[in-house]
Amino acid sequence: LKAALAELPDETYGSLIKDEKQLLLDIFEDIFDHKAFTGRSGTFFGYEGLGSIYWHMVSKLLLSVQETCLLAVKNDESKVTIGKLLEHYYEINEGIGVHKSPELYGAFPTDPYSHTPGGKGAQQPGMTGQVKEDILCRFGELGVFVFNGKLQFDPRLLRYEEFLRKPASLTYVDVSKQVKQIDLEVDSLCFTYCQIPIIYKFSETEGLEIVHSDSVIELDELVLSKSLSKKVFERTGEIDQIIVSIKK
Repeated sequence: LKAALAELPDETYGSLIKDEKQLLLDIFEDIFDHKAFTGRSGTFFGYEGLGSIYWHMVSKLLLSVQETCLLAVKNDESKVTIGKLLEHYYEINEGIGVHKSPELYGAFPTDPYSHTPGGKGAQQPGMTGQVKEDILCRFGELGVFVFNGKLQFDPRLLRYEEFLRKPASLTYVDVSKQVKQIDLEVDSLCFTYCQIPIIYKFSETEGLEIVHSDSVIELDELVLSKSLSKKVFERTGEIDQIIVSIKK
């Protein structure tokens, strides 16, 4: 906290820091009580006190910040505010263990561990609840939401660099357990939801194409009806793919 306060611009916060620094430090210590904190080291998996990085906690923070980003979008906050929130969001995202080097993580970054103490390798192998936060965050980035039984798409947090720079193909397993391949164009993005390929592409107008084996349903909004959503959720096999047209 002292280091963070010291980095604040003096011309903006100088007088405020001078008057309230000790109060902030007292509140900080009263809440965290550092001298008494040893984590669960007495009864749990090795030392888990100060200096440990809890990878699950990073994901919890990421999800919380994403919820704030989505709320800012919903409340039509300024582009500057939303932009700064997104900068923080993706900065935190880079702090997740899978993005770290083996030296910093203390193990292979793709292997799940609970935490990494300072000066020691990653500890407590095995995925905890972190996976659910990461999945929720990814669906939030992709803009996939369900409200009142309706599936809808609003990828406001998605970064342009995630779209393809050159043609590619996606191999997936459909609801009938058949291996299929789909060709993708430049400036598109594809993922599966309930084993149905969802293809994002840029367009002048927003809309959906619900592709069945023998027909295509076109919608001028990014929300599926309850009946169409039900077919997706229940994996009936009637919908082959969904093409989502979004503005660049």
